[in-house]
Amino acid sequence: MRLEAMAVTMPRVAGHPNRIGFEGVLTLVDVASDRAPSGARGHRVVLTRSAATAALPSLLGMAVDYRPGWDGHDARQKCGIITHADIEGSKLCVGGYLFGRDFPEVEEQIRKGPPGSMGMSYELADAHVADMRASVWTLTRATFTGAAILLRDKAAYQQTSFRLKKAAPGAELHATVGNRRAASAA
Repeated sequence: MRLEAMAVTMPRVAGHPNRIGFEGVLTLVDVASDRAPSGARGHRVVLTRSAATAALPSLLGMAVDYRPGWDGHDARQKCGIITHADIEGSKLCVGGYLFGRDFPEVEEQIRKGPPGSMGMSYELADAHVADMRASVWTLTRATFTGAAILLRDKAAYQQTSFRLKKAAPGAELHATVGNRRAASAA
């Protein structure tokens, strides 16, 4: 195994009232979506591993948003930030911070909802579709511009997830992007 990563160390701020850690599965790579995402004109999509790997750095610092009703995107309701991303098997995993003090209703809704009910959805720009006539669009290039937190059953990928986590007291915060893949044989 070889690990490729970029990292930015963020300042330590123990007990920061506006940083509530989260982690989730943003999407799956090399897997067709369960339903058509918004903007795909009714087509299911496949984000290729190579496109996802190339686009990973574009996730750092991008916002997560939500829409009241938890059924879609609202890029003007930015309630958190993505600080790390990695591809683990077929899962594109992300983590970061929810702005809990600024958006207490988001934290409350997520904490009181049934466990496992929340999912995620990506936001893209500059996406390249291999064949626009195909019934399932294959995305071979894209730039991530953010993500949405929504009910998992409303997401294009039903295997996405989103959960809040407790940070270890005094833990140093890191922003990282990486991709694990097997090293090629010499």
